[in-house]
Amino acid sequence: MRFFSITLLLFITLSCTNTKKKRTDLIDFIPENSQVIIKARNVESLQNSINNNELIQQFSKSKYYQNLESKFENLSVLKSNSPILVCFSKEKNDSLNYTLITKYHDSLFITDSLPNYKEEILTLKNNHILQSTLNENIFFSTVIDSVFIASSSKKTIKNTFNDFTLNKEQQRIYKSTDEENLSIIIKADTNILKSLFIEDSIKLKTFTNYLALDTELSQNSLYFNGITKATDSTKSLINAFKNTVPQVNQIQDITPSNSDAFISFTFNDFKVFKNNLALFRKQDSIITSTPLFDEVNEVGVIYEEKKRAIILNSSDIIATKDALLAEQNITETYRDVSIYNFSNPDLFTKIFSPLISTNQAKLYCALDHFFIFAEDSEMLQNIISNYQNKTTLSTRNYFKDIQNELSDAASILMVINSNSLENIIEKNITEDLNLNLEPYKTSALQFIYDNNFAHVNGIIKTNKAKAAEQSVSEEFNIKLDADLLNTPQFVTNHITKQKDIVVQDVKNNLYLISNSGKIQWKKQLKGPVLGKIEQIDIYKNGRLQLAFATPNRVYLLDRKGKDVTQFPIKFNDAITQPLSVFDYDKNKRYRLLVTQSENVLMYDTKGKVVKGFKFKSAQNTIISQPQHFRIGNKDYIAIKTLGKLLILDRVGKTRVTPKTKLSFSAKPIYMYLSKFTTTTNKGDLISIDTKGNTTTKNINLSAQHNIATTSKTLVYQSENKLTIRNKTINLDYGNYADAEIFYLNNKIYVSVTDIQSQKTYLFDSQAKLLPNFPVYANSKIDFANSDKDQNLEFVTKGDSNSVLLYQIN
Repeated sequence: MRFFSITLLLFITLSCTNTKKKRTDLIDFIPENSQVIIKARNVESLQNSINNNELIQQFSKSKYYQNLESKFENLSVLKSNSPILVCFSKEKNDSLNYTLITKYHDSLFITDSLPNYKEEILTLKNNHILQSTLNENIFFSTVIDSVFIASSSKKTIKNTFNDFTLNKEQQRIYKSTDEENLSIIIKADTNILKSLFIEDSIKLKTFTNYLALDTELSQNSLYFNGITKATDSTKSLINAFKNTVPQVNQIQDITPSNSDAFISFTFNDFKVFKNNLALFRKQDSIITSTPLFDEVNEVGVIYEEKKRAIILNSSDIIATKDALLAEQNITETYRDVSIYNFSNPDLFTKIFSPLISTNQAKLYCALDHFFIFAEDSEMLQNIISNYQNKTTLSTRNYFKDIQNELSDAASILMVINSNSLENIIEKNITEDLNLNLEPYKTSALQFIYDNNFAHVNGIIKTNKAKAAEQSVSEEFNIKLDADLLNTPQFVTNHITKQKDIVVQDVKNNLYLISNSGKIQWKKQLKGPVLGKIEQIDIYKNGRLQLAFATPNRVYLLDRKGKDVTQFPIKFNDAITQPLSVFDYDKNKRYRLLVTQSENVLMYDTKGKVVKGFKFKSAQNTIISQPQHFRIGNKDYIAIKTLGKLLILDRVGKTRVTPKTKLSFSAKPIYMYLSKFTTTTNKGDLISIDTKGNTTTKNINLSAQHNIATTSKTLVYQSENKLTIRNKTINLDYGNYADAEIFYLNNKIYVSVTDIQSQKTYLFDSQAKLLPNFPVYANSKIDFANSDKDQNLEFVTKGDSNSVLLYQIN
């Protein structure tokens, strides 16, 4: 089987001339009948977002999802790092079609290893379409003006040769989305998505025209924000808030914590809001007139199973009570709160329909500035007791957690529990999915009306119970496309001042993953990363780059994974040690030291050789990564071979000549107690001062040993013995990775992982094992405070293809 692109090239030239004018933007090829459009940075970012989100994966058993997945199997060989659009539409027979649009390049499809693939060229009125079959699934594709279009529908591909352009309003909606995020554009009259609300009477097709949402998917959460737009102010419900100002939502302060949901509507002028709603319903607003709502700036509904309570939030309690003077028949008193009969229960639907659909509110009570109307006293009593006991939703941590992600003032705010979330999902997917939504205790959706459009914010996330002190909790477990090659490592995110994670897989793809588990990017490298990745600031502006070496390259990547100018530097001879990065005077004039067997080369951050560094060769193979130390005002560069420890100044001249002829191990060189410290090949500890004086100490290490130090702390391990500051721990026999020291919050921590039993241990400086260790791990760990809270996190390899993040609470 040959490259798919070779076949494409046979008709690309013809296809490119079939249209009347040149179209270069991806949006120029969006099918006219598209109902949902997904925009992503590339195919892999889309796949990673979907595959690692637990909620989406719960849909994987549905026929709807499996049907979609089988269609996309056709495009599993797509290799594109360019932005993509995936458009969905439904035919009259309710079948779901997709169209994928991206920039064309020569190796977009590689099909030579696919056993069940075949193709043929179709010619339709001088237009050329490629019909491809993979595992009995058929898709059609073409290339127009260097844009590749593929679809499950031949009719859709035929129509791409016609000049169809989105109208200006649709183009503005499309361009409002973020280029860097996964975005979803939804046409509201779609039959793919029917409702976003718990209230059955609020249909998406009558609510707005378009939704354009930037989404952020992590393992345990789904955030989205964007805009919604309705062009006709009288035909879309969102425009009921036109010419009103959103107020601070307060319904959560009266909603019992055991409720299923609440929905809040706010406005600064009830008369404007009422008139807008009447226009939407095509009613005369004068028909129903009452002073009850004149001083109300928020109306809400609380949902409790099948029961409903309507809430009025009054800015003038006396005026609202005066409007209820005719409704003073007390039916009972509960906790010193009077409950009255209400004789006009259908008033709310007359005024607020379709936002409110209940007409059974025959009772009411008043709690401070809230007036609550319900169908029975039991629901009112529940609201009263929770309000008096201060156990309303607003007091709960799981609500406060999502409230931090939302605007304080919204035209519409809906907050739902897991039962209501399932109810909304069932409105859109009718089959029984048997979802486990219990962890999603609170989700929210809000609309904030602005000038002829509304901002949209939403969040669906798991709510973890407060962890017990000193417990170790798993924060996420992210699966990659292939097995991990090295240990996941923290790097600093210079934008958030928090930590991200870098890791490489066995296919030499490098990933950047956020501390919430979102894969930011994936980059193909020419070989495995040697050692740890360094971070430097070559522009001296606070923006950090990743610096590292592979066997034949030195890379410098920016925040987005793109190569910095002049990099990577390519080498014919193999690089044999990790890249050493020196910043002599802490002034960000970095030096990059490359080791090739016995030779070293020093570069600056422009990729040029530093001519002032005179040292060229150690004469024998360098067996550990060269290190830089600063003692007083002097610089020392330490380079180790089997028979020598070379200690140089910053220009490569010998600064210290050690007085020893011992053979060295390949273990790193450290600065411990102001001395150059490492081990011999026999396992003795060797220390060398700045005058070359040498001392050795037998610490009973085997040939297979490891050491690590800070300036004052020595850690060494041999077989199953781990020694921290002269205190020895006898571990179970196993296959231990090298112990490492971490210095965080003025404390020393020592980690060691038993690869054989898949356990990692964490000790303090007194050699005491931290509570709740060991925990599951398949590699060494990296340890840091990765986010804004006080708790520390560590990252490690989980299963062969997964990255695990833990938190110590």
